[in-house]
Amino acid sequence: MEPMRQQSRSWAIPFPRDILLVPVIGAFLRWRHSRLGLQLVAGALLLVLVLEGLFGPDIAPKNLTTLLVWVHYRGLLVLALLAIGNVFCMGCPLLLPRAIARRLFKPVRSFPRVLRRKWIGVATFVAILFSYEAWDLWSDPRWTAGLILILLGTALAVDASFKGAPFCKFVCPIGQFNFLASTMAPTEVRARDLDICKDCRTKDCIRGRREEESDKVIQQGCELALYLPLKEGNLDCTFCLDCVHACPHDNVALALRLPGEELVADPVRSGIGRLSRRKDLAVLAVLFCFGALLNAFGMVEPVYELQVALAGMLGTDSEPLVLAVLFVLGLILLPALMLGFAGKLALKFAHSSNRIGTHWIRMAWSLIPLGMGIWTAHYMFHFLTGLWTFVPVAQHLGERIGSPLLGAPNWGRGGLHESLVWPIEMGFLGMGIIGSLAIATRLVQQDFGPRWRAALTPWAVVHVSLFSAAVWLMLQPMDMRGTFL
Repeated sequence: MEPMRQQSRSWAIPFPRDILLVPVIGAFLRWRHSRLGLQLVAGALLLVLVLEGLFGPDIAPKNLTTLLVWVHYRGLLVLALLAIGNVFCMGCPLLLPRAIARRLFKPVRSFPRVLRRKWIGVATFVAILFSYEAWDLWSDPRWTAGLILILLGTALAVDASFKGAPFCKFVCPIGQFNFLASTMAPTEVRARDLDICKDCRTKDCIRGRREEESDKVIQQGCELALYLPLKEGNLDCTFCLDCVHACPHDNVALALRLPGEELVADPVRSGIGRLSRRKDLAVLAVLFCFGALLNAFGMVEPVYELQVALAGMLGTDSEPLVLAVLFVLGLILLPALMLGFAGKLALKFAHSSNRIGTHWIRMAWSLIPLGMGIWTAHYMFHFLTGLWTFVPVAQHLGERIGSPLLGAPNWGRGGLHESLVWPIEMGFLGMGIIGSLAIATRLVQQDFGPRWRAALTPWAVVHVSLFSAAVWLMLQPMDMRGTFL
């Protein structure tokens, strides 16, 4: 397997291996229709989930839609992100109808410049978290199917109106989650040899490959505007591999790398710019971590006591209103106080004149490993304790459509015992806090030089406090949502 020329960056692995050169797997990924194949399989499953959600049983544990979406999909998603990369965006079935719509509408307009930030993605991300709790999506197959249709309709409306991939880049809440989580992935799409890119005149990786006579695009380039020689990391990368198929020099690699390495560097990134100037991305990173805590908190007993107390203080019995107050506290006030206070103390302890805004944005990236650890620990609890619950639900579906091939459902099927899952949860949390402290250390070393230890202290307190809160949450009895367990 050939070594690749590495782009200059911190924490780089000297000689990463290219997964595209691995037999079988690499051959499949280099196949021009590999993404379409994944999308067709996922699209068929999505159609089954929509129909099952709309017309299947009302009881969530007996409905394949609620079970697969809220238990199995989320567990497989975080595992795939940590083990491979953003493969779920690669095989996203929402883009199949979009491709058909684009042949009909042929959009030529660009997405409005004023909206080319992550603020819409921030709003949709929070909306999904809020809707999940306020309307108990996990317990309602109709609402779950409706959510899938809403995402599909939004993707169609946005991408049939504007060229490029604005839905993926700016709007999709799942995409924003995947982009941040994929910074922890062990792989990255990158140029194999930058000298080849320097001599390239056609720039097919971003413009697409075209016919010489008609200038017609026969293979699209990167629709998310990530010019490969200037691309850094996995942010905004859907792993579509269009650049692999478009590059005439076979100069694109799916390379192994050290997870999180892109969070400590601040070059000008194609399609993104400097991370230190992207307040929207920093806010999304903060929501990623604090949202993980809030989502887990919504499934333990203490949250109900807090909701009752808030309802009494507000003089209301409206659950959405109480949850809205809880979200303001957990996603706005608490992060603002903790991170703002830590940033001011860091600058004071280090006797630094750095701007608090830039420092805060930089340090927000250190929250991602811990956030990913919390999401993974939480999702692994539901996924592993309900590992085999899809079997009786699939058998029940077979009975309803008149197919006895799967046999009679055994509703006692579950998964691993909680005592076996808990060490796994703690392992992911442990890796998360180690990663966050490591990245925070590198960031303050870069920004404060010999005074980095003083600057690190308040941020270490923040990270350890959030880690401790996550451990406490995972020790609480948690709702076994979506299953009979």
